[in-house]
Amino acid sequence: MSEPRSAPTVGQVVLGRRLQDLRERAGLKREEAAGVLRVAPATIRRIEMAEVAFKIPYVQMLLQAYGVGDDEAGAFVKLAEEANKPGWWQRFHDILPGWFSMYVSLEGAASLIRSYEPHFVPGLLQTEGYARAVLQSGAIGQTRPEDIERHVALRMQRQALLARENAPRLWAVMDETALRRPVGDADVMRGQIDRLLEASKLPNVTIQVAQFASGPHPGTYGPFVLFRFPVPELPDMVYSEYLTGAVYLDARHEVATHLEVMDRMAAHAATAHRTKELLRDLRKEL
Repeated sequence: MSEPRSAPTVGQVVLGRRLQDLRERAGLKREEAAGVLRVAPATIRRIEMAEVAFKIPYVQMLLQAYGVGDDEAGAFVKLAEEANKPGWWQRFHDILPGWFSMYVSLEGAASLIRSYEPHFVPGLLQTEGYARAVLQSGAIGQTRPEDIERHVALRMQRQALLARENAPRLWAVMDETALRRPVGDADVMRGQIDRLLEASKLPNVTIQVAQFASGPHPGTYGPFVLFRFPVPELPDMVYSEYLTGAVYLDARHEVATHLEVMDRMAAHAATAHRTKELLRDLRKEL
């Protein structure tokens, strides 16, 4: 059987879907593909759904059965070998829950990240001091100092993607609560607002604040993140977190509903220019 792991990399998800597409184009059912490998049909499903790491001999046998030429098959195998390599975040496996490993992988592969956060500054925009204060509050259910520092290190390393070549666009809408609720002391909050003002200067970052004065808005149910990817195998995806886990939604109607809500919130919130003014005013109050 192929080797299971806590969460797939985006590369494995993409290649799994490509394998499914190749099988369907070849006119084979999962049962027939399973016969090629002499495994249960469930194993083919698990490979295509990226629920297991790729066994290269299995991949080669499937590609041959699907009529894939040698050159294309060789390129596919190289991609599969690369996709099987652990992501950088797996160095944090001791504190990183499996349901969030997938999030970090998706975040790194996205071309657009749109988020709504009602309670805290989004993780990609947090300072080290702010992140530490959030984690010390027990927001993730862990309060051991060594675990907290590992989580802070992970969060800071995630932020590198905003400055890399071909960085994704980040469009964040925060409720005013996220800025009014004290996290840490006044110095921590001042540093966090300075960080937001600095990030707002980046060409790939848009920050908006949903003000109290604007009244209720359609996103008040809870935080969520919408991902868009540059590869056709990955559809738009929504991430929604709860106390002990998260859900990943890619059904078209669910994504469309979240996208509509996100668009309405962006229209409802203060503009990016007005948000900068609000941040400067709040900075003076601290």
